[in-house]
Amino acid sequence: MRTTRHHLIPRRTHRLKRIRKRFDREERLTAILHVCRPCHSHIHAVLGEKELAETYNSRAALRAHPEIATFIDWLADKPPGFRPQIRRPKR
Repeated sequence: MRTTRHHLIPRRTHRLKRIRKRFDREERLTAILHVCRPCHSHIHAVLGEKELAETYNSRAALRAHPEIATFIDWLADKPPGFRPQIRRPKR
């Protein structure tokens, strides 16, 4: 299955002062996780960019999020190439 690049520190947040103080330039640019398209879509449907940058900026932190962990476990039983519908919550 093909994967997509998920920036653990979303690129739109790189300009924020609190993000620049917390992470150096190299860290902001190289913090990337390769995930399947359904997981990538689900991550962005559940979490906002600021929340991703400040709290869920590692693989372990993402796996610890209850909704994401449940989705990953659910998706693991599906056949290769399975593409679930992602329902984005209203914000």
